Amino acid sequence: MQRLLDGYHRFREDTWPQQRARFEELAAQGQRPRTMIIACSDSRVDPQMIFSAGPGELFIVRNVANLVPPYMPDAAFHGTSAAVEFAVRVLQVRDLVVMGHALCGGIRALREGVPPEAGDFIAGWINIAARARLAGLSCDTPEAAQEACEHEAVRISIANLMTFPWVAEAVAGGRLALHGAHFGVATGRLVLMDREGRFLPA
Repeated sequence: MQRLLDGYHRFREDTWPQQRARFEELAAQGQRPRTMIIACSDSRVDPQMIFSAGPGELFIVRNVANLVPPYMPDAAFHGTSAAVEFAVRVLQVRDLVVMGHALCGGIRALREGVPPEAGDFIAGWINIAARARLAGLSCDTPEAAQEACEHEAVRISIANLMTFPWVAEAVAGGRLALHGAHFGVATGRLVLMDREGRFLPA
Protein backbone atom coordinates (compact mmCIF):
# COMPACT_ATOMS: atom_id res chain seq x y z
CA MET A 1 0.00 0.00 0.00
CA GLN A 2 2.87 2.37 0.70
CA ARG A 3 3.91 2.27 -2.98
CA LEU A 4 0.41 3.39 -3.92
CA LEU A 5 0.48 6.23 -1.42
CA ASP A 6 3.91 7.32 -2.64
CA GLY A 7 2.53 7.36 -6.18
CA TYR A 8 -0.48 9.35 -5.06
CA HIS A 9 1.75 11.95 -3.43
CA ARG A 10 3.76 12.26 -6.67
CA PHE A 11 0.47 12.68 -8.52
CA ARG A 12 -0.61 15.48 -6.19
CA GLU A 13 2.76 17.23 -6.39
CA ASP A 14 3.49 16.86 -10.10
CA THR A 15 0.50 15.76 -12.19
CA TRP A 16 -2.41 17.42 -10.37
CA PRO A 17 -1.14 21.00 -10.76
CA GLN A 18 -0.67 20.43 -14.50
CA GLN A 19 -4.02 18.68 -15.01
CA ARG A 20 -6.14 20.50 -12.44
CA ALA A 21 -8.06 22.59 -14.94
CA ARG A 22 -8.86 19.46 -16.97
CA PHE A 23 -10.15 17.59 -13.91
CA GLU A 24 -12.25 20.58 -12.86
CA GLU A 25 -13.74 20.77 -16.35
CA LEU A 26 -14.54 17.03 -16.26
CA ALA A 27 -16.11 17.41 -12.83
CA ALA A 28 -18.28 20.30 -13.96
CA GLN A 29 -19.29 19.03 -17.40
CA GLY A 30 -19.10 15.25 -17.00
CA GLN A 31 -17.23 12.79 -19.17
CA ARG A 32 -17.57 12.69 -22.93
CA PRO A 33 -15.04 10.10 -24.14
CA ARG A 34 -15.17 9.27 -27.84
CA THR A 35 -13.60 5.84 -27.38
CA MET A 36 -14.21 2.74 -25.30
CA ILE A 37 -11.39 0.24 -24.79
CA ILE A 38 -12.02 -3.33 -23.67
CA ALA A 39 -8.64 -4.58 -22.49
CA CYS A 40 -7.18 -7.33 -20.35
CA SER A 41 -6.70 -6.98 -16.61
CA ASP A 42 -3.02 -7.88 -17.09
CA SER A 43 -0.89 -5.35 -15.21
CA ARG A 44 1.50 -5.02 -18.16
CA VAL A 45 -1.16 -3.68 -20.53
CA ASP A 46 -2.32 -0.17 -19.65
CA PRO A 47 -4.51 1.33 -22.41
CA GLN A 48 -4.10 4.89 -21.13
CA MET A 49 -0.31 4.58 -21.37
CA ILE A 50 -0.33 2.74 -24.70
CA PHE A 51 -2.51 5.38 -26.37
CA SER A 52 -0.96 8.35 -24.54
CA ALA A 53 -4.42 9.36 -23.36
CA GLY A 54 -5.30 11.93 -20.75
CA PRO A 55 -8.13 12.01 -18.22
CA GLY A 56 -11.57 11.85 -19.76
CA GLU A 57 -10.41 10.55 -23.15
CA LEU A 58 -11.01 6.80 -22.81
CA PHE A 59 -13.81 4.77 -21.25
CA ILE A 60 -12.02 1.58 -20.21
CA VAL A 61 -13.21 -1.79 -18.98
CA ARG A 62 -10.67 -4.48 -18.17
CA ASN A 63 -11.30 -8.16 -17.57
CA VAL A 64 -9.53 -11.49 -17.89
CA ALA A 65 -8.49 -11.96 -21.55
CA ASN A 66 -10.36 -8.85 -22.76
CA LEU A 67 -13.47 -10.87 -23.54
CA VAL A 68 -16.98 -9.74 -24.40
CA PRO A 69 -19.78 -12.25 -23.75
CA PRO A 70 -22.74 -12.56 -26.10
CA TYR A 71 -25.83 -10.44 -25.43
CA MET A 72 -27.72 -12.07 -22.53
CA PRO A 73 -30.06 -9.64 -20.73
CA ASP A 74 -30.96 -11.85 -17.75
CA ALA A 75 -30.79 -11.57 -13.98
CA ALA A 76 -27.14 -12.61 -13.73
CA PHE A 77 -24.32 -10.14 -13.13
CA HIS A 78 -22.84 -8.75 -16.37
CA GLY A 79 -20.10 -6.21 -15.61
CA THR A 80 -18.59 -6.03 -19.08
CA SER A 81 -21.97 -5.94 -20.80
CA ALA A 82 -23.13 -3.16 -18.45
CA ALA A 83 -20.04 -1.12 -19.32
CA VAL A 84 -20.66 -1.64 -23.04
CA GLU A 85 -24.28 -0.55 -22.62
CA PHE A 86 -23.28 2.61 -20.75
CA ALA A 87 -20.58 3.49 -23.28
CA VAL A 88 -22.72 2.91 -26.37
CA ARG A 89 -26.18 3.99 -25.23
CA VAL A 90 -25.41 6.72 -22.70
CA LEU A 91 -21.99 8.13 -23.56
CA GLN A 92 -22.50 7.38 -27.28
CA VAL A 93 -18.84 6.61 -27.96
CA ARG A 94 -17.83 6.64 -31.61
CA ASP A 95 -15.15 3.93 -31.47
CA LEU A 96 -15.03 0.69 -29.48
CA VAL A 97 -11.71 -1.15 -29.39
CA VAL A 98 -11.16 -4.71 -28.17
CA MET A 99 -7.44 -4.92 -27.41
CA GLY A 100 -5.80 -8.29 -26.81
CA HIS A 101 -2.16 -8.68 -25.93
CA ALA A 102 0.80 -11.04 -26.10
CA LEU A 103 1.50 -13.50 -23.27
CA CYS A 104 -2.12 -13.38 -22.09
CA GLY A 105 -2.57 -15.62 -19.07
CA GLY A 106 -6.30 -16.01 -19.68
CA ILE A 107 -5.70 -17.33 -23.19
CA ARG A 108 -2.93 -19.58 -21.90
CA ALA A 109 -5.40 -21.00 -19.38
CA LEU A 110 -7.86 -21.55 -22.23
CA ARG A 111 -5.19 -23.49 -24.15
CA GLU A 112 -3.52 -25.38 -21.32
CA GLY A 113 -6.10 -25.51 -18.54
CA VAL A 114 -7.04 -23.29 -15.62
CA PRO A 115 -4.80 -23.47 -12.52
CA PRO A 116 -6.59 -25.52 -9.83
CA GLU A 117 -6.57 -22.63 -7.39
CA ALA A 118 -8.50 -20.43 -9.86
CA GLY A 119 -11.43 -22.64 -10.74
CA ASP A 120 -14.42 -20.76 -9.33
CA PHE A 121 -14.88 -18.15 -12.06
CA ILE A 122 -12.04 -18.15 -14.60
CA ALA A 123 -12.90 -21.44 -16.31
CA GLY A 124 -16.44 -20.34 -17.07
CA TRP A 125 -15.39 -16.86 -18.10
CA ILE A 126 -12.70 -17.85 -20.59
CA ASN A 127 -15.05 -20.41 -22.12
CA ILE A 128 -16.53 -17.39 -23.94
CA ALA A 129 -13.57 -17.83 -26.31
CA ALA A 130 -13.55 -21.65 -26.34
CA ARG A 131 -13.39 -21.91 -30.10
CA ALA A 132 -10.22 -19.79 -30.14
CA ARG A 133 -8.33 -22.98 -29.26
CA LEU A 134 -8.88 -24.16 -32.82
CA ALA A 135 -6.87 -21.23 -34.18
CA GLY A 136 -3.66 -22.59 -32.67
CA LEU A 137 -3.95 -26.19 -33.79
CA SER A 138 -2.10 -25.71 -37.07
CA CYS A 139 0.72 -23.61 -35.60
CA ASP A 140 4.29 -24.91 -35.51
CA THR A 141 5.30 -23.50 -32.12
CA PRO A 142 3.58 -22.87 -28.77
CA GLU A 143 4.35 -19.15 -29.17
CA ALA A 144 2.61 -19.02 -32.55
CA ALA A 145 -0.35 -20.98 -31.19
CA GLN A 146 -0.66 -18.59 -28.26
CA GLU A 147 -0.70 -15.54 -30.54
CA ALA A 148 -3.16 -17.16 -32.95
CA CYS A 149 -5.53 -17.84 -30.05
CA GLU A 150 -5.11 -14.29 -28.74
CA HIS A 151 -6.02 -12.89 -32.15
CA GLU A 152 -9.01 -15.23 -32.45
CA ALA A 153 -10.29 -14.21 -29.01
CA VAL A 154 -10.39 -10.60 -30.23
CA ARG A 155 -12.36 -11.67 -33.29
CA ILE A 156 -14.81 -13.58 -31.08
CA SER A 157 -15.34 -10.56 -28.85
CA ILE A 158 -15.96 -8.32 -31.85
CA ALA A 159 -18.52 -10.84 -33.16
CA ASN A 160 -20.16 -11.02 -29.72
CA LEU A 161 -20.46 -7.24 -29.62
CA MET A 162 -22.58 -7.43 -32.75
CA THR A 163 -25.10 -9.63 -30.90
CA PHE A 164 -26.02 -6.58 -28.78
CA PRO A 165 -28.92 -5.11 -30.79
CA TRP A 166 -28.09 -1.49 -29.99
CA VAL A 167 -24.41 -2.05 -30.89
CA ALA A 168 -25.40 -3.56 -34.24
CA GLU A 169 -27.85 -0.70 -34.81
CA ALA A 170 -25.21 1.95 -34.04
CA VAL A 171 -22.68 0.24 -36.33
CA ALA A 172 -25.23 -0.04 -39.15
CA GLY A 173 -26.11 3.63 -38.71
CA GLY A 174 -22.48 4.74 -38.90
CA ARG A 175 -22.54 6.07 -35.32
CA LEU A 176 -20.14 3.44 -33.96
CA ALA A 177 -17.10 1.63 -35.33
CA LEU A 178 -15.68 -1.58 -33.85
CA HIS A 179 -11.95 -2.23 -33.90
CA GLY A 180 -9.74 -5.17 -32.94
CA ALA A 181 -6.18 -4.66 -31.73
CA HIS A 182 -3.31 -6.64 -30.20
CA PHE A 183 -0.40 -5.25 -28.18
CA GLY A 184 3.05 -6.82 -27.92
CA VAL A 185 4.23 -6.61 -24.32
CA ALA A 186 7.89 -7.25 -25.16
CA THR A 187 7.93 -5.20 -28.37
CA GLY A 188 5.54 -2.31 -27.64
CA ARG A 189 4.05 -2.87 -31.10
CA LEU A 190 0.33 -2.54 -31.81
CA VAL A 191 -1.41 -4.37 -34.63
CA LEU A 192 -4.96 -3.65 -35.81
CA MET A 193 -7.54 -6.00 -37.26
CA ASP A 194 -8.63 -5.23 -40.80
CA ARG A 195 -12.01 -6.01 -42.43
CA GLU A 196 -10.83 -9.53 -43.30
CA GLY A 197 -9.82 -10.25 -39.71
CA ARG A 198 -6.09 -10.01 -40.35
CA PHE A 199 -3.85 -8.22 -37.85
CA LEU A 200 -1.59 -5.64 -39.48
CA PRO A 201 0.83 -3.05 -38.04
CA ALA A 202 -0.86 0.12 -36.80
